[in-house]
Amino acid sequence: MGKKIVIIGGVAAGPKAACRVKRLMQDAEVTIIEQDTLFSYGGCGIPYYVAGDVSDEAELRSTSFHMVRNEDFFENAKGVMIMSGTRAMAIDRKKKTVKVQNVASGEEQEVPYDTLMIATGSKPFILPIPGVDLDGVFTISDLHKAIEIKDRIARGKVDNAVVVGGGATGLEMAEAFKDLWGVKTTVVEFMPQILPGIVDKPFAAMLTKHMRDNEVDVFLNEGAAEIVGEAGKVVGLRTANRTIAADIVIMATGVRPRSEIAVDAGLQISPMGAIVVNERMQTSDPSIYAAGDCIEVMHLVTGKKFYAPLGSLANKEGRVAGDNMAGIPSTFKGAIGSFIMKAFDVCIGATGLSLDAALAEGYDADVALTAPSDRAHFFPTESIVCFQMVFDRRTRKVLGVQGFGPMGDGISARIDAAAAYISMGASIDDFGTLEMAYAPPFSAAIDTINAIAYVAENLCDGRLRKTSLESFLAWMEDFESESEWVVLDIRHLIEASPFVEKFGAEKWLAVPYSEIRARYKELPQDKILIIMCGSGTRSFEIQSFLDSVDYPNTLVVSGGLNMLRRMGVDWYLG
Repeated sequence: MGKKIVIIGGVAAGPKAACRVKRLMQDAEVTIIEQDTLFSYGGCGIPYYVAGDVSDEAELRSTSFHMVRNEDFFENAKGVMIMSGTRAMAIDRKKKTVKVQNVASGEEQEVPYDTLMIATGSKPFILPIPGVDLDGVFTISDLHKAIEIKDRIARGKVDNAVVVGGGATGLEMAEAFKDLWGVKTTVVEFMPQILPGIVDKPFAAMLTKHMRDNEVDVFLNEGAAEIVGEAGKVVGLRTANRTIAADIVIMATGVRPRSEIAVDAGLQISPMGAIVVNERMQTSDPSIYAAGDCIEVMHLVTGKKFYAPLGSLANKEGRVAGDNMAGIPSTFKGAIGSFIMKAFDVCIGATGLSLDAALAEGYDADVALTAPSDRAHFFPTESIVCFQMVFDRRTRKVLGVQGFGPMGDGISARIDAAAAYISMGASIDDFGTLEMAYAPPFSAAIDTINAIAYVAENLCDGRLRKTSLESFLAWMEDFESESEWVVLDIRHLIEASPFVEKFGAEKWLAVPYSEIRARYKELPQDKILIIMCGSGTRSFEIQSFLDSVDYPNTLVVSGGLNMLRRMGVDWYLG
């Protein structure tokens, strides 16, 4: 046999690297050490298995040609040996051996290597609260737990489910409980929004409303204080404000790198506990590589290292590690944290930096919003989509894009295009001329990604003056008080009249878009006019006109009522 390559970890990055090595070096002796008996599965598919979209757990472990990735498959089809049910205990870098232990028997042995790879993944973060050891408390950390969760639901043992954590996995699990099984489901999130650190507040608010519209209770700004049990089993979850009945509690409070074996071996570890690697996936020991959720990678916008535990990245990193272990120079430059998820019949996606993250990084950041049609307005299946572009005013560099709209490929296609462009350092102007495939069933002639770039361009060049959604909503909450602001609603009178009736013509003026040029002298000049339409496009046009006739005190609500309605504000009538 040729070179001995040993890989610790058999879920995503490890099997990808192993198979890549064997394709490039057929004489290599490749061994995967995996402590579980189920391995090489699509962990990101677990919520969809629980939901019933994936009918059998074996499908998560199957190839596209429907062969289950078990020991026989790897040995016979791939030429890779799997030591399943075997825990890697320690690495001896001088002897180039890995001490392993059979989980069932306790028997120990040493496995020699020429090149080693660590792909130990991540481990769930468990809140330090009473009750986490009760029967019925689960993390989404492996396939065994997913099988047990689905079995309990299928046997009618779960009427009430509580998900602790409003990140992507927690929300996907909440949908799984409610959508197929009809379980009363509650999400408890410690932060003031769901998807914290991933999307900004307006987009989180739209998703929160949609979850609630689908009868998932969402409590924000509430930390889990205690999991309540009786006779050793979960019966509820207590926060500072309430006690929620629960037959099952899902702890979805994030993950941390599983890097203990690397720490014990003296490899370089980042401050947040991830294994430090270079672009070739080499650790501080040139004979040892690492990939997947146990490492940190370069952020292609900020130029700083960050933690991105994503299955898509783990597979790419594993392939790069496999190349280099086989002697082929290959690099992984980094990532920008692209994300997308479905929630019932909508989807939400993001790539790059949020506005909050960009400001925290010191950028001169601003945000453009729009909510146009997702395809030609005359096409029967046209729907509204919401997009945000985060950009740096000084350099015009695009820093991030977020999208929200109907479930389908429309949001995904724009997020993917944005991810590629942002990774290359594209500017607002680059996005404005980005070519997207066009036909009326798929997009408008001016694609949504071009449209949001135009809004950003107008903001950056000082042609568009806006008020943030947060500022406008704060004003609406204090609507009864004296204010310098008045809404100028330029939509059709059928759309605008209910708002005028509710708030009064002194605070909510209705002058249709097509009549502004003839009637502008009716508008007050001692007030700031907050121009409102569906998406913000017509509002900008009217702002430009009013500037030309000496009505300069105007602000546009970018995203308009299309976004405000989806955010679920209390005063919205539609």
